[in-house]
Amino acid sequence: MPSSLLWAVDIFGRVYTLSTVGQYWELCKDTQLEFKRVSAVKQCCWGIACDHQVYTYVFSGDVPIRYQEETYENQRWNPVGGFCEKLLPSDRWQWSDVSGLKHQQLDSFTLPSPHWEWESDWYVDENIGGEPTEKGGWTYAIDFPSTYTKDKKWNSCVRRRRWIRYRRYKSRDVWAKIVSHADPDQLPDPFNDISIGGWEITDEPLGRLSVWAVSLQGRVWYRENVCHHNPEGSTWSLITTPGEVVQISCGPYDLLWATLWEGQAIVREGIDRNNPQGVSWSIVESPSSENGIMHISVGVDVVWCVTKDRKVWFRRGVNSHNPCGTSWIEMVGEMMMVTVGLNNQVWGIGCDDRAIYFRQGVTPSELSGKTWKAIVSGRESDRSQTGSSTSLLSAGCFFTDDIQNQTNAIVQGDTDASSDTELPSIPRNVANPPPTAAAASSINDGTGRQTAAICANVTVDPLDSDQEEAAVASTRNEKANLEMDKSTNPHPSAELQWTNIDLKEAQKHPVLSVSTFAETSSLSSLGMFSVGAEEQYGADEHPLWAWVSGGGCLVDLHSPLKWFTVPSGLSSSVQSLSLSITPAQTAAWRKQIFQQLSERTKRELENFRHYEQAIEQSVWVKTGTLQWWRNWKPHKWMDVRVALEQFTGSDGMRDSILFVYYMYHEEKKYIHVFLNEVTIIVEVLNEAKHSFALYTPERTKQRWPIRLAAATEQEMHDWLSLLNMSCCESRRIQGPPSHHAIWSVTCKGDIFVSEPSPELEAGPHLMPCDQMFWRQVGGHLRLIECNNRGIVWGIGYDHTAWVYTGGYGGGFIQGLASSADNIYTQSDVKCVYIYENQRWNPVTGYSSRGLPTDRYMWSDASGLQECTKINTKPPSPQWSWVSDWYIDFNISGGTDREGWQYAADFPASYHGHKTMKDFVRRRRWARKCKIVTSGPWLEVPPVTLWDISIIPSSDADDEEAVALWAISDKGDVLCRLGVTQQNPA
Repeated sequence: MPSSLLWAVDIFGRVYTLSTVGQYWELCKDTQLEFKRVSAVKQCCWGIACDHQVYTYVFSGDVPIRYQEETYENQRWNPVGGFCEKLLPSDRWQWSDVSGLKHQQLDSFTLPSPHWEWESDWYVDENIGGEPTEKGGWTYAIDFPSTYTKDKKWNSCVRRRRWIRYRRYKSRDVWAKIVSHADPDQLPDPFNDISIGGWEITDEPLGRLSVWAVSLQGRVWYRENVCHHNPEGSTWSLITTPGEVVQISCGPYDLLWATLWEGQAIVREGIDRNNPQGVSWSIVESPSSENGIMHISVGVDVVWCVTKDRKVWFRRGVNSHNPCGTSWIEMVGEMMMVTVGLNNQVWGIGCDDRAIYFRQGVTPSELSGKTWKAIVSGRESDRSQTGSSTSLLSAGCFFTDDIQNQTNAIVQGDTDASSDTELPSIPRNVANPPPTAAAASSINDGTGRQTAAICANVTVDPLDSDQEEAAVASTRNEKANLEMDKSTNPHPSAELQWTNIDLKEAQKHPVLSVSTFAETSSLSSLGMFSVGAEEQYGADEHPLWAWVSGGGCLVDLHSPLKWFTVPSGLSSSVQSLSLSITPAQTAAWRKQIFQQLSERTKRELENFRHYEQAIEQSVWVKTGTLQWWRNWKPHKWMDVRVALEQFTGSDGMRDSILFVYYMYHEEKKYIHVFLNEVTIIVEVLNEAKHSFALYTPERTKQRWPIRLAAATEQEMHDWLSLLNMSCCESRRIQGPPSHHAIWSVTCKGDIFVSEPSPELEAGPHLMPCDQMFWRQVGGHLRLIECNNRGIVWGIGYDHTAWVYTGGYGGGFIQGLASSADNIYTQSDVKCVYIYENQRWNPVTGYSSRGLPTDRYMWSDASGLQECTKINTKPPSPQWSWVSDWYIDFNISGGTDREGWQYAADFPASYHGHKTMKDFVRRRRWARKCKIVTSGPWLEVPPVTLWDISIIPSSDADDEEAVALWAISDKGDVLCRLGVTQQNPA
């Protein structure tokens, strides 16, 4: 599973991320700013800082974010001087855009913000439509505007050339402030909420995002032109609302809800690719008449909200046709806020403990989930703390006295050492402590050292948000004061022996007894306030969270999360022990053990060489009931008995025969196939049947494979796995494919590999290709590339790149026929297309009533097969729908605003605009489906690719890099660095 991030902000304004494959919260790299809230998607995160300014955090990637600026230089020919800069009064400017309507001189281009830099100077583009022009880049025409050619003719009166300059976005992996260029009087007032989404709105420009914000005055703003090559957008547009808005939430598709000051919700309608801002608002009443809605969050087709009494509600019946839904359902639990992730997974922040909870059991069939589960992941900075404290604690069972002495020494002495284990806290002024808050006393513990004990008996109301900000500000002042004290006092620990006391903890434990502390001293129960320390929490306490955003977090239902188990101290000390063993030592041990085992095997076999073999051969049979497709009249599926006989010869060779017994005119008959003649066993994609086919060279020529079907998917996979293993045993093939193997993918995405024999390309009798044996490898790919060094790459239907790990098997191939390691979960997404066809008639215009000779009004691309939205199923039972039907605008020939293509008749060449001669039209509908399987493949993030090519053969050594080229889905030509036999990724 590719990793994605959950973003969160603690009550001190620090931003953390938690990876779906990780176990620790990591502090955001740019730690100078303090934030109120953030909203994240996969490629970036937007946030509102404590100064009410908007910032964006764009992840770094392999491919830079570049934007091409262009302008055209225009010239006209005159009889005196030839081509020159003097144009007619009716002509375009000498420097203009491509249309000639806008004046664009070279020096008029400036960088849009400080986050961009020029990549190069202006240069002339010496290409026209992919064809090189003459030196100078000029293209010629009769007049402006016209069709330009690279060749100068006798009637070429005007010419132009294109100048290009690239700028690059440089502020990646840092918080970049969004600079507004509007008139200062028109600037929006400070923001207090932000939400991003909308990247899945049907077939919109790649990478476009919808960024919505709410200002302190309750007005809603939309950020224009946020896309891949312009991550900051351009300007803020004001959107009118029926009331003052408090908070807003935008889903990945066209769902947008907001909360009004009065407690109702408003829903934006009419959002589509042509109008991402939407058209109108609808009002939805609060689920509770006494308590209005306080917070709302939307996903793909779900809405969750929190009312002012902290109750959590789920909205039923929400979809793209009815964004308002039908009714509210109350959920168990009380939350401060909730957030919905990429596949409708839900997180929330608990009311009492400020911990982050994950909603378990959310599936496409049960969108509301089952139960809340707390995320107990520690912070990255806690790793060292846990290791140091727990290793001492674990040792304490054996050396109790030493530990107590060390503990006392730590409490007495060096404050930096004790900073590892602070109590969870919201610090107060340590330099001038209030006498009622805490009292410090020193007692003698009998060893001659003094131990500091703290008594606290303070009850304070939980902080509200204003007090939190005040606490943050006072914390900074305290840090500054303590830094000054540290510089003036060489021994700060002698004076400043004050612990951090969590105000809520003080309610639970009013008095910490001095005697009990002395007896049960553990390093995690007391810590000193470290002078200038950055951490406001102790190692054993989870941070107090103020905000969480799951908009960029994809939780895969098939992959377990590590968020819910606390990494124990013992395991960390064991880890540190295992890490101290070097790879060289491990390799030496392996070699030694292998030599000893080899010698023992040799020694034991030598004594029995003169005995004759007791059993010459053995026979093993597996039987079952399947269905068989009879290829002659009447063509139909028949119930048959199937038996696989496997016999082992005296030479140890195994061979197998598959028998299929069927009834014909009440007479029992059979067909059989030797498995050493089988060239390929392949699954057949069928909506209704779990079926597969066996091919031999003869049956391949006749296009007449043996087709069998099982009652269940598991039974089919059992037979496929067994037959594949038997075929490999018959041909003495085992283990991973060799470096010289030939790889292929079927048109359905299955992956096969064949070991080439010497007769394939050399020798007097070349082996025909239909005799090559193909065995299946787990996974699902659209195309595959390999070379003679064993480096294999593939691209899925969703343009994700995958690299081969060196394993074999996976998918349905289990047990001995599959390697135990190097097998990983793999998923792929592809689109199923159907066409809506219409014919024009003089009365009603275009309608679904065609001529009797016309194709079906809902059909496949050929028009020969009827395909409606209801009867169209995923390609096979292994696939599941992951989206609703939507209009596909990305089709060759172009479409109009509603997705229609026009033609004179069916079938013909279609175009995207209506003419007088067009009597038929069609539009394409698409729906995404997903398959989850496993195989020896690892994802290569983060660039999505159209095509790849690896240099086929090279005589370089193992360490030398191999040339691997690719084209990204944005058209960039890429070269992968550091691809070697040891590191194929």
